[in-house]
Amino acid sequence: MMEKIFVPAKSPEDWNLLLAEPNKHWKNGYSAKALAYCWQEANDFPKSVKTVFNKSGINIFKNIELLLAFPEYKVSLPGGPRSSQNDIFILARGNDQLITIAVEGKVSEDFGKPIAKWKQEKDEKTNKEERLNFILQELNLMGRSIDSIRYQLLHRTASAIIEAKKFNAKDALILVHSFSKSYEHFEDYNQFLALYGLSGEKDSLTGPVNINGINLYFAWVKGEAQYLNK
Repeated sequence: MMEKIFVPAKSPEDWNLLLAEPNKHWKNGYSAKALAYCWQEANDFPKSVKTVFNKSGINIFKNIELLLAFPEYKVSLPGGPRSSQNDIFILARGNDQLITIAVEGKVSEDFGKPIAKWKQEKDEKTNKEERLNFILQELNLMGRSIDSIRYQLLHRTASAIIEAKKFNAKDALILVHSFSKSYEHFEDYNQFLALYGLSGEKDSLTGPVNINGINLYFAWVKGEAQYLNK
């Protein structure tokens, strides 16, 4: 069952307690720690994110206000107990419209297995056919060729749409905040956007595509390198 009560973080170290595998992921040079220090220090959208929002020219992002941010936020999915665990889930407001934002932090980590490999892996706790069909319906991707698409990109984007419905938001964003100096795995992100006829660019925001009445946007932001050694 997804938690519904949250405790505010007072320092980046508080984020560590929420990780599924703290000893594995809470290290210098890893996205979990870099993301925590970056966002906790800003207590708002970090400068790198604001810069991309402002240069997008999209009105709802020009004066966007962060209302609430939840580290390691779980969104339930059918087909088993494992949730889509957002590195950060954000409820924001732009032009008096609510916006749900799923933030995925990266350095060298990939976006999970390609769907073809993910389907082949044994997992007694997950009905993969049920889960994948649900995700594809949520994303308007039924019938599309997705075998080479990375699983994490699909379920993380679905979580942004699911939460937009929950909060009656008309806009949603999947935001990759990558601290990689060489934009590792950007090609996987761009391949995903191509399903919607979009071409992503580094340090940019693109979209929207309309998903059952919700405007879905995509962004890739390069994070500040100083947070890799915090």
